[in-house]
Amino acid sequence: MNTQTEVQAVTDIANSAPSLSTSAMGAEMSTGVWSGRKKDSFASEKVNDDAGAEKNVASVYKALLGECDELDAVKKHIGNVRNHVHYHYTLPWSDGGMRLLTTAAYFEYHRLMTEAQATFDTLVNTFLNAYDWEVTQAQMRLGTLFNPNEYPSKDSIAEKFYFHVHYIPLPEAGDFRLDIGNAQAQHLKDSYNSYYQNRFDTAMADIWQRLLVPLKNMSEKLDYADHEDKKRFKNTLVDNVLDILAVMTMANVHGDSQMIAVQNKLEEALRHVTPEALREDEYLRQSVKQTADSVIKQINNLPSIF
Repeated sequence: MNTQTEVQAVTDIANSAPSLSTSAMGAEMSTGVWSGRKKDSFASEKVNDDAGAEKNVASVYKALLGECDELDAVKKHIGNVRNHVHYHYTLPWSDGGMRLLTTAAYFEYHRLMTEAQATFDTLVNTFLNAYDWEVTQAQMRLGTLFNPNEYPSKDSIAEKFYFHVHYIPLPEAGDFRLDIGNAQAQHLKDSYNSYYQNRFDTAMADIWQRLLVPLKNMSEKLDYADHEDKKRFKNTLVDNVLDILAVMTMANVHGDSQMIAVQNKLEEALRHVTPEALREDEYLRQSVKQTADSVIKQINNLPSIF
């Protein structure tokens, strides 16, 4: 790295925290659900005895309701929201549950999360309404494993379900309300700036990695010469790339020129491109693949991505 580049890098770090604090926030998604599972001590002991094994080598956990579609629907909904909304619109930030949410992505994220919470409430109510009936059916499903004392009341179970989204403002790097000397305050500020920049670099690296996945898939699926022996690919081949580009637009709070250039390059190459056209037009396939390969190479050459 030359001197001019080093100076620019230091300047970028110094300016990043205030800029980011006004362009993004932290977002936490916390959920709770009744597991519907419990360890059966008697069955566990029997399994170990029958196998001639030591105590507690094997454990038997039973699904108290057997296969309960209403409870499974709640769990599946939480997983889908976390993967397709929370992780899709946010970027990694702290080591814990908080992730980075840009103000550009906030409105769509908040709209989808509000809808998801309403759906969660509906699914939970559906399960609770079916709970008493499911307990009666569990006796037939579990046979001798059934123990009526293991089933909490409906009100007790209802308290185990929750769906919360919290938004946390990002502080300014220079906001130190501490009664310490200037030297110590500067040390803390430098430490905070370093942490802030490392977290931001990790978040941006995540976006690049998320773009690589559909790009590599696109390159692989279009990598064939014989039109009659073309590989099959899903209709989402193009949309999967465009979806990440949309997130990238919202995430680029600092106006990274490389990110903008990659977006423009891919959007130009994929404009009006359909899966049907890719299957039928050999020249178009070659052109799109060349662009995908070029961007893949460009991303792989970015510093601090891997």
